[in-house]
Amino acid sequence: MEIAVVGAGIIGLTVAHRLAGEGHRVTLIAPAEEPHKASTGNAGTIAGYAVDPVGTPEVLRDLPRLLLNRDSPLAIHRPSALRLAPWLWRFARQAGPRGAEANRRVLARILGDADSRWRGLAFSLGAGGLLREAGALYAYDTVEGLNAAEAGMDRRRAHGVTVERLDASQLLALEPRLPPGRFGGGMLFPGTLWLSDPAAMLTRIEAALRVARIEARVTALTRRGAGWQVTHEEGAQEVEAVVLAAGAWSARLLKPLGVRVPLTAERGYHLEFDRVEKVARPLCPVRRGFYFTPMAGRLRAAGTVELGGIGAAPSPHRWDWLEEGVRSVFPDLPPPSRRWMGLRPSVPDSLPVVGLARKGLVCAFGHGHLGLTLAPWTAERVSAALAGGPLDEAVSPLRFNR
Repeated sequence: MEIAVVGAGIIGLTVAHRLAGEGHRVTLIAPAEEPHKASTGNAGTIAGYAVDPVGTPEVLRDLPRLLLNRDSPLAIHRPSALRLAPWLWRFARQAGPRGAEANRRVLARILGDADSRWRGLAFSLGAGGLLREAGALYAYDTVEGLNAAEAGMDRRRAHGVTVERLDASQLLALEPRLPPGRFGGGMLFPGTLWLSDPAAMLTRIEAALRVARIEARVTALTRRGAGWQVTHEEGAQEVEAVVLAAGAWSARLLKPLGVRVPLTAERGYHLEFDRVEKVARPLCPVRRGFYFTPMAGRLRAAGTVELGGIGAAPSPHRWDWLEEGVRSVFPDLPPPSRRWMGLRPSVPDSLPVVGLARKGLVCAFGHGHLGLTLAPWTAERVSAALAGGPLDEAVSPLRFNR
């Protein structure tokens, strides 16, 4: 089958790699000036433990305070507030007890084999050395905060996630560079994988691709007979099928086709500190809502959510706020070596948008924080959809029209 894959982030590359390996004739179309974007700046975790949707009753209760406070892990890009109102309304409807639990069940199902899928992909590329396995940690400022987290951890355990509670001394034994007395305890997700260099993994996938490349921005998708025309800045491509993996920009290409997906951008930020070793595994200071991740030759501090603002310049305040959080844990760090901002494609129910939107048009976007984690799973689902496999209604792009 002649297939165009639109987008060259971790989802697009992984999908193209799988489809080409199955014998399809694949053309990868993406602009040259924005390679990988959101895929390279993440925390690097293969987060099989992340079965909680962003929208929960607890978040819903605190939503006004979070969104109106510039110094919270979940903020809003103020100029985008009016445009975000319909998305926030859907988010609030999904965040009730029934909606959150339904979304949690789906996330637990699709995340269940994330580690084994990633091992399979990495070792098939000869890139197993980029995978690390030492667990991931949540760290709580106080014992009271640790105790308050137990109910949420029990919900994760009920969905098959292994969680170990650590007191302050056990946390320090695992992470001896943490300042003594800084945290009251933690939660360990043992065996969690992470990538020591997400950009290097994408480069390895790209090097293994046997596909045609067009470096251009796609401007339209049009049905042509039994196939599709992909119009881009350099011309047009006629194909039998299209996989839309353009991240936060995907909904713009679907709208003229009558497929409406409530997609927004979660602007994520990171700081990196070269030649710094502070943690042995990904560690999240929960109150601050970001991750420290040890990466090749550097420490990355990545996270926070700033809703909206696709196409807008980064918010310097978010970097400042992130650095303040970093220094609340490690005050002796040098100035950041670099700063980054990228766009996570996000929908209100925290579930990816994967499956047929129209005959021959498969969606593969909307993964929010879980794009890296779910890339191999997404490639499997796209392959199955193109082969006429059954529809997974929970993640279908058509679920928003029901």
